[in-house]
Amino acid sequence: MAEKKNVRIRLFKDNSRYKGDLFVSVNGVNYKIRRGVEVEVPPEVAEVLEHSQQQDEHTAARIAAAETAAQ
Repeated sequence: MAEKKNVRIRLFKDNSRYKGDLFVSVNGVNYKIRRGVEVEVPPEVAEVLEHSQQQDEHTAARIAAAETAAQ
């Protein structure tokens, strides 16, 4: 079986909501990812993070639509 190559990612960091490390668990394996620095993670971790971001964007769009409809 071919070994999967890690993916380089960098998580957003600020001094408010997004300042702490991010905990991710995939298939029973736990990862603690530092924000604000480039790190290498397995592709399945990068995929989980990408799906999470897509869901956040979808949720924000639905909230904006609901607020517009309520006006």
